[in-house]
Amino acid sequence: MSATAPKFTELGLSEPLLKAVGDQGYDTPSPIQAQAIPAVISGKDVMAAAQTGTGKTAGFTLPLLQRLSSQKGVKVGANNVRALVLTPTRELAAQVSDSIATYGKYLNLHSTVVFGGVKINPQMMRLRQGVDVLVATPGRLLDLYNQNAVKFSQLEVLILDEADRMLDMGFIRDIKKIIALLPAKRQNLLFSATFSADIRALAKGLVHKPLEISVNPENSTADKVTQWLTAVDKKRKPAVLTHLIKENNWQQVLVFTKTKHGANKLTRHLEAEGLTAAAIHGNKSQGARTKALAAFKEGLVQVLVATDIAARGIDIDLLPNVVNFDLPNVPEDYVHRIGRTARAGNTGHAVSLVCADELNQLWDIEHVIQQHIERKVLEKFIPVNELGESRAIRPLKAKKPKKPKKAKTEKVEHKDGQHLNKGHKSQSKKPEATKSNTSKSSEKSGKARRSKSYANKKKQTNNSSSSSPAKR
Repeated sequence: MSATAPKFTELGLSEPLLKAVGDQGYDTPSPIQAQAIPAVISGKDVMAAAQTGTGKTAGFTLPLLQRLSSQKGVKVGANNVRALVLTPTRELAAQVSDSIATYGKYLNLHSTVVFGGVKINPQMMRLRQGVDVLVATPGRLLDLYNQNAVKFSQLEVLILDEADRMLDMGFIRDIKKIIALLPAKRQNLLFSATFSADIRALAKGLVHKPLEISVNPENSTADKVTQWLTAVDKKRKPAVLTHLIKENNWQQVLVFTKTKHGANKLTRHLEAEGLTAAAIHGNKSQGARTKALAAFKEGLVQVLVATDIAARGIDIDLLPNVVNFDLPNVPEDYVHRIGRTARAGNTGHAVSLVCADELNQLWDIEHVIQQHIERKVLEKFIPVNELGESRAIRPLKAKKPKKPKKAKTEKVEHKDGQHLNKGHKSQSKKPEATKSNTSKSSEKSGKARRSKSYANKKKQTNNSSSSSPAKR
């Protein structure tokens, strides 16, 4: 790569794609895009890591569309897909789908998105004609496969987006099930915010001689995010948040809470204070979540209160403010939360309201991001319970991959790579064990009956002996 930043015109993209990029006002790719786009177009497997908000989505969307559109005359069969993009959340799936539609609008390619929380039949109908690109969440994709609504015989490319988040959310088994259904010959792309040890363990069974791209240190926060925290008593957090929004005239604020109940409660408080607010979390229907997010993007809602499940799927241009109403239990989630602001080179603010009970979480976060967060005092809200001091920053140690949980039944690996529970292999032994147990049970009950019978006979004999003289 040259010393000066390349232009999109130098990355090997077709005219229709360059026109679509130009329509969005872009001419210079971000660092992750500049490295990933040529690599993906070349057909190599790629592992790419970059901060949230640096353009990872376009980094695989553009070269994917370039690859698929360059193959002329390819007809997609019924229920088949040529490229599969897996995402951890519905919001992120919708975001990726929008990106594909935006950049592919001048191409003769068809795409669709599927996720849970909505009716499955319309999704099955859209898949009947086959699609070039399918964006999906793992659970709904498996549901569709089990109903023969999607096939993978024509699959050319597999993309895992936000792979680290998928592992955090426990999708590893679903991912492995899906990979087992796909053709062995395919291009694999793994995009993530981090290259953790768990991600590398997953990659070993997925990518083949991948080109690794990492433009930022693991768990680093964007340089253009101004971060600070204020110590506050837990009960006064709603009042502090309301004060900050009104005092600073914040017109668009994304607030993160720890729980769904907390999100609903805070939303009601903000509305009572005259602010337009909406909550978005896992208990909300997909329609309600989509509606709330759209209203927030359009400026109809001033404050969007969200839980971490929505953190990776919210992509809003020029979002100025993010507030951590509660600190996350997982320190890496702090990075993903504040990554919603200062996207694509813009600036933003990230404020955390920290009570004394959250000191351990604060220590963990500062250790992960390798810096102390600036503290500011709000004179009107001096806490009764003081927040402890920050610890000295210790260097990060390399994490070892998590050991897989032991299955309840031992597995036997066959030569073809498939696994079979020993329980299935030795089904003929199970009835024997059952029979043996039944036999033992019968033996015990038989002894009990014989013992009881003997006792009754003895009793009758004694009674007979005692009544003999009277009869005489």
